[in-house]
Amino acid sequence: MEFLNYFGGVFEPWAFMLLLGGTIGGLILGATPGLSPTMAVALLIPFTFHMSATHGLVLLGAAYTSTVAGGAVSAILLKIPGAPANIATALDGNEMAKRGEGARALHMSFLSSGVGGVIGILLLIFLTPVLAQWVLKIQTPHVFWIAILGVTVIGSLDSKSFVKGLLSGCIGLWLSTIGYDEIQGTERFIFADALSGGIGIIPALIGLFAIPQVLDMMAKGRVDSMIEALEVPRQKLAKSFSELTRYVRALSIGTVVGSIIGLIPGVGGQIAGLVAYDQSRKLSPQREKFGTGHPEGVVAAESANNAMVGPSLVPLLTLSIPGSPTAAVLLGGLLIKEIFPGSDIFDNHPEVVWTFINSMLVGQVLMVIFGIMIAGWAAKIARAPAPIMAAGVLVLAVFGSYSVGQSVGDVHIMLALGIGMYILEKFGFSAAPLVLGLILGPIAGDNFTQGMTLAAAQDGPWVYFFTGTLNIFLISLVIASIAYSFWNNMLAGDKAPAAEPAGRDAK
Repeated sequence: MEFLNYFGGVFEPWAFMLLLGGTIGGLILGATPGLSPTMAVALLIPFTFHMSATHGLVLLGAAYTSTVAGGAVSAILLKIPGAPANIATALDGNEMAKRGEGARALHMSFLSSGVGGVIGILLLIFLTPVLAQWVLKIQTPHVFWIAILGVTVIGSLDSKSFVKGLLSGCIGLWLSTIGYDEIQGTERFIFADALSGGIGIIPALIGLFAIPQVLDMMAKGRVDSMIEALEVPRQKLAKSFSELTRYVRALSIGTVVGSIIGLIPGVGGQIAGLVAYDQSRKLSPQREKFGTGHPEGVVAAESANNAMVGPSLVPLLTLSIPGSPTAAVLLGGLLIKEIFPGSDIFDNHPEVVWTFINSMLVGQVLMVIFGIMIAGWAAKIARAPAPIMAAGVLVLAVFGSYSVGQSVGDVHIMLALGIGMYILEKFGFSAAPLVLGLILGPIAGDNFTQGMTLAAAQDGPWVYFFTGTLNIFLISLVIASIAYSFWNNMLAGDKAPAAEPAGRDAK
């Protein structure tokens, strides 16, 4: 209970002001497409140079937690995920917004994010030594099998057709191979200068989700039902709290999946929401409602996104191994202050580490409060006329794509992928499986290549990849996931519902 001794440091005037500012600013940055949590924290690093280590980490930690949750705003209202972690949120959240339930979806999003985030931080506080020992057991083949487990959900992710979902995922896997192979140093499918660095996840994410939205709005305008009841009376907030208790299963699945994935170095939270969404749907008696505006999908995705924040800091603080890209930036913030993470960091710098962790715990509560406060106001975005909305989304798309690497080539990639996705959607294909393939491709490919190199120097690929308790457990999960997907597909039939056409045109 040592953390309680440093809880008062969070409420010191300057520290609490930084916590408030980081939380509010993080929500705003998170809602801006292209400004991922990693970029938000990186942008704030220079502002911490003249702060104490404690105050600097309070600011960075607040921005980290709130940016992850803030990405749900654009995901729900515009179907443009603020960051890769919010992809799954857009699947049901945007459908709710189209029915005039944007504020309700935001309520469920922030509440579930808060619950998952608090549990994730509590795991960091109470189980860090145990979890750190577990992290040490995760090696290259285990990360490979975890990536393959993610690949197994591609076929059933946000698609009326299992086959089309698989094809979309395969396109994403192919796109992930474009560029230079970082391990072998070879060129792959580089037919334009803009592709020499590969396809960045942020420009691809914006293009695949935003541009089809813009083209669709230009073609037929915005659905009138999106401007329904946007006020948020107090009783509706109370109803949201009550409603969240109805989705304990999805909340539990999201929290557990997010916590486990957050611990795994190199995987990050980009797939936490997608895996939690898929597992929640498979275990739900109302699985047919997922993708049509079911709050359970929002709860599962957002609880996973924030639950991974705390555990992702376990390998960072104890082993100097960042569990996510954002944690890697936080590592830089620690090193700047000459604080070196390791097993003795809690003994050498207890006031810095415990105040930082406590501030993230309080920050989760503040994030929920301010997120709900802006929910009703943010939902009014849906009232904008179609031409203004299309122009605004296009500007955000160009800005978000360019800001990642200050490259016009990224803007060209974003537009090309967006136009291609618009055409594919007309044939019933979906963006979510494609993006998941794009994310998982490098993780699986790099770890397989590294694993084969290491296996050649040891007992061979079979022993390295297929033996050991953890390998066998993960392989069993992969087989079970594939078997369940095929079984469920055989029961449901590989066809879209007859009542409405597949793809975006279903209204």
